[in-house]
Amino acid sequence: MSRLNPLANEQLTDDLREQAQATDARGADSTVLRVMGHRPDMLEAYFKFYYPLHNSGVVDPALKEMVRLRIAELNQCLT
Repeated sequence: MSRLNPLANEQLTDDLREQAQATDARGADSTVLRVMGHRPDMLEAYFKFYYPLHNSGVVDPALKEMVRLRIAELNQCLT
């Protein structure tokens, strides 16, 4: 299985660094942002796809997030 390491602050673009630091300051996990730092050109397109999919539909977004985290755990994924 392919794995990408999360990037450190100094490896991120200025915008992504600000977002990651703000996420960390809230006590949330910035790993997804740090991994997306490998392809910052794809970040906007990814979130245009992800947020509507995650935040709408029949299944509650909180349940979707719990399932996503469980799948990540089972696959030894940090995101």
